[in-house]
Amino acid sequence: MDAPTLTDSTQSGAIDTTPSAGPKAPLSLRLNAVTYEAEDILGFEFVHPTGAPLPAYTAGAHVDVQIADGLIRQYSLAGDPADRGRYLIAVLNDPASRGGSRAMHETLRPGQLVKVSEPRNLFPLAADAERHMLLAGGIGVTPMMAIIEELERRSADWELHYCTRAPEKTAFASRLAPHVAAGRAHIHHDGGDPAKGLDIKGLLKSPAPGTHLYYCGPTGFMTAVAEAAAAWPDGTVHFEYFAAPVGDKPDAGDNQAFQIQIRRTGEILEVPADKTIVDVLRNAGHYIDTSCEDGFCGTCLTPFSGGEPDHRDTVLDDADRKRYVLICCSRAKTSPLILDL
Repeated sequence: MDAPTLTDSTQSGAIDTTPSAGPKAPLSLRLNAVTYEAEDILGFEFVHPTGAPLPAYTAGAHVDVQIADGLIRQYSLAGDPADRGRYLIAVLNDPASRGGSRAMHETLRPGQLVKVSEPRNLFPLAADAERHMLLAGGIGVTPMMAIIEELERRSADWELHYCTRAPEKTAFASRLAPHVAAGRAHIHHDGGDPAKGLDIKGLLKSPAPGTHLYYCGPTGFMTAVAEAAAAWPDGTVHFEYFAAPVGDKPDAGDNQAFQIQIRRTGEILEVPADKTIVDVLRNAGHYIDTSCEDGFCGTCLTPFSGGEPDHRDTVLDDADRKRYVLICCSRAKTSPLILDL
């Protein structure tokens, strides 16, 4: 299964929404090591070919990995954010995935040079949290590993509940062992039957004041946690998906045409019902950097200064949506939608 990168970012602006001057070229990194993390899960360690420090990142960040021409996938960073010497990701080889995980397992070998983007963070730690509750399902533990490293460095109050099918399916078991012994990390094996695993509803029933929840995992797990945390205070629940949730998209047949305007030049462009904003901008000669083109990786984040977007992403929170729009999937309720490009 391709690693998680979709988030809600309900941290009231904590999401990294700093507009860039333009798309940055990916880094050319050497795959330094491929390690066995658990059954069907491999770890991939990337380093700079010259040994130079890598661009810094914060806990919860992810990178884009160009596995082959036209095949780019997003993977959460699982290493220590303080370690500038390597980027570490973990990938589950899932036959039901979109092909990225299989290609990672079957084609990448140590010593290869691989194009990897600079990290960006759509799943950051909340600055105002007094306590951090982490829930992970399967490979969803990946971003939690970097988060734990940062929380430990801060001597913060945190707790992890990690749900897996069996011990042999449990990634990062050795790294988590000291935290398990200390009573901060709890690993739950359900044998494939969620009813025999963690009581998510009971765990999240009564949140303590100041507690923030972070969760990541497969669809069924995400649905269960979302339902259990529905009554948590606004802004205290943060999550990251593997891909855009099924059924979240409006029917494309209901799309209406609208106009966009480029604020810098005043150029007005028509967006037909069957085209996206990105499609139209590219046809007009504008270079737009995208990756998922499904509203969950954040690559095409664009500020706007006029009009009302029809937000169709699952990344931005209410505060961010007043300033930014993901133009790969979102549309407009009013015309023109003025983009700060």
